[in-house]
Amino acid sequence: MIQLIKGFRDILPDEAGLWRQVEMMAADIFSGFGFLEMRPPVMEKADLFKRSIGEHTDIVEKEMYTFADRGGDVVTLRPEATASVVRAYIQHKLYNTAGVQKFYTIGPMFRRERPQKGRYRQFHQVNAEVFGTASPYMDVQLVFMLTTFFDALALKNLTVHINSLGCSECRPLFRERLCSFLEENRLNLCNDCKRRIDRNPLRVLDCKVDTCRQATKDAPAITDFLCSDCAGHFEQVTGLLTELGVGFELDRRLVRGLDYYTRTTFEVRTDMLGAQSAVAGGGRYDNLVKMLGGPDVPAVGFAVGFERLMELVELAGSVPCGTERPRVFMAALGEKARSIAFKWLCELNREGVPAEMCMEERGLKSQMKQADKWNATHVAIVGDAEIESGNIILRNMNTKQQEELPLDKMPECLGRAISRL
Repeated sequence: MIQLIKGFRDILPDEAGLWRQVEMMAADIFSGFGFLEMRPPVMEKADLFKRSIGEHTDIVEKEMYTFADRGGDVVTLRPEATASVVRAYIQHKLYNTAGVQKFYTIGPMFRRERPQKGRYRQFHQVNAEVFGTASPYMDVQLVFMLTTFFDALALKNLTVHINSLGCSECRPLFRERLCSFLEENRLNLCNDCKRRIDRNPLRVLDCKVDTCRQATKDAPAITDFLCSDCAGHFEQVTGLLTELGVGFELDRRLVRGLDYYTRTTFEVRTDMLGAQSAVAGGGRYDNLVKMLGGPDVPAVGFAVGFERLMELVELAGSVPCGTERPRVFMAALGEKARSIAFKWLCELNREGVPAEMCMEERGLKSQMKQADKWNATHVAIVGDAEIESGNIILRNMNTKQQEELPLDKMPECLGRAISRL
């Protein structure tokens, strides 16, 4: 038997209903904040991610699914959504539309990481991206929208962590000081962090290895090196969050794993999932559109890790899997009855009523067992005797009560009867 690829998983029907409910809540809330849905492809040219994420990041060096297709093009299954949205924004000249552009996406991403609880090689994200404003107000609105979404899911024990990564003016001096500090502590760093010193030193601050965290506890903080513009921007962000009543923690160790971030960066974390504490993260990427060949347009966004989010939702038990609806099973006895029942079945399905029937010849006992397995709320029984009498039998599977309904006024009478559930 062929098994799943390691690091991938099936989302089975008993989970998919809850996923769909949460996705619909996200779409509804984001739409209320003025976001429009975008659906970029899951495969892009590899250069898109190399240029946007950074050649020397772990994602590009170790984790991307990159290969040459049959035409010789080097392509990549997307490891994150922002680069794809920016590519679409540039390619379709969406910047020509006046005003700020807001988009959200929901879909799968791919990284060949070590599989562990809550982390898969195909994983899912909800992303929000905003183009056309450098205002700190937009940074704050994104954080506020994110916390609104989590509040709607009744999630608890979440903390917003926030930092500033500065800009091209103030980050070089910080990088220089940080590299000097890391070189002094090189012997206490893991092999990955030793390699990062020259290539991506900020990532050392995000290392989860205990010895690295201990070695860098006194590392310089980028907030001490911010230029006046970045410092003013960050002060406005924290001030506006405070005015809105959004709690947060200033986190000088907070960096992002992607090279394109500038200024505001943030994460939402939980203490309920062990080491995998980040549920969402994002920030400002004002240079990315220009870097990928577009105009000089500022941008900001975030991503929510759906697998971790769903773990929290299931722990909270606060989101019902849709509204329970009547489920009708048509138990037909005989070929003529099956033909009649099939017509009713199709009419009920067309009206949005979940209905099923056995397409083969089966006895009533066998069909009732099938109705039980399907969790039917009602069973409509029709056979030769019912056709002759002009009435079918409708059994309520919860109360076990039965009633007769006129055959010539089906399925209208059936619809009214099951609505009394």
